[in-house]
Amino acid sequence: MANFTERHKKSALNIRQYSMLIALVVIMVLFQVLTNGILLKPQNVTNLILQNSYVIVLSVGMLLCIVSSGSIDLSVGSIVAFIGALLGVMIVQHQMNVWLAIILSLLVGALIGIWQGFWIAYVRIPAFIVTLAGMLVFRGLTQYVLQGMTLTPFPQEFLGITSGFLPNIGGGKLNLTTYLLGTACIVIYIVSETKKLKSKKKRGFSLPSPGAFWGKTALVSAAIALFTVWLANYKGIPILLVILLILVIVYSYYTSKTVPGRHLYAMGGNEKAAILSGINTKKALFFTFVNMGVLAALGGIVFTSRLQAATPTAGQNFEMDAIAACYIGGASAMGGSGTIIGAVIGALVMGVLNNGLSIMGVGSDITQTIKGLVLLAAVIFDVVSKRNSKPA
Repeated sequence: MANFTERHKKSALNIRQYSMLIALVVIMVLFQVLTNGILLKPQNVTNLILQNSYVIVLSVGMLLCIVSSGSIDLSVGSIVAFIGALLGVMIVQHQMNVWLAIILSLLVGALIGIWQGFWIAYVRIPAFIVTLAGMLVFRGLTQYVLQGMTLTPFPQEFLGITSGFLPNIGGGKLNLTTYLLGTACIVIYIVSETKKLKSKKKRGFSLPSPGAFWGKTALVSAAIALFTVWLANYKGIPILLVILLILVIVYSYYTSKTVPGRHLYAMGGNEKAAILSGINTKKALFFTFVNMGVLAALGGIVFTSRLQAATPTAGQNFEMDAIAACYIGGASAMGGSGTIIGAVIGALVMGVLNNGLSIMGVGSDITQTIKGLVLLAAVIFDVVSKRNSKPA
């Protein structure tokens, strides 16, 4: 009986841990049926990546804000628009070198993050108020810079950020580059998971059952293989996907393997205890919002390249998509918990909903309603599961 209870607890833990991944798979299968197979066509899979790239970029930065203090940044959508406006002026109007314009845009994003982070971390003005003010300020500056105009066309060098693909080795019909990189990803994943299991065993941590471990490993490997085939059957691996993968890997490592990253979770869990432990919470919170400013600028670069124009209406409701992606992906509204991978899964859930409903011809009003209900359901699930997991 005791063994059954222990297995039941482990099973429940695995279900909570992978619930959003399971939900993503279910949603994809559902829309694959409802759209008569259009959703998972190779070209549409690539479009899903490109269309939701800005949400993934913004959600990575937003997750750190939520984890560290339970705060959200309402200004990111306006920053995306403002950075797009600056890019339009620099590249389209003044013919500035593309890469110099990109570097300057990232520096502007950092300065915006420094400005907002100072008031939040050191003056202790609530992040909601500071970033709400930022949302208004940078939306107004966008209108001022563009004067109501849409600036286009951008050079191909800039548009290639979101429209370019890795070159195919050999140049034949078989996209060898994609298959080689896909195989490498599977091998790296299996080796990484095996090392994690050995490390847990060595440290005396609780281990998943062999069936659960190898089942999960096989499913993820199969998903990578299927994704590789989808990409290879269209044009291969988008350059933007490489950028996103690097971003996710770097931030996943930062949050889980570095001391400053773990400090963010300690702050979000109990700020007073973190201060007593010697953590400089003001500095950590400050750099969290500086980081958010830089990633918002990166989101502006990606979105402007994807849109192929700088427009005053860019970035509307982007902050809501990023916040929703984090909460759907398992971040706690109180701070202290959440993962980069979870935020990415949340962004993909939002993206599949948008894309699937669009293919079905559902209007934006119903789409917004469904996305709101999904967000509410995710938060309710998080609250209830945590409440039930507490000891009696």
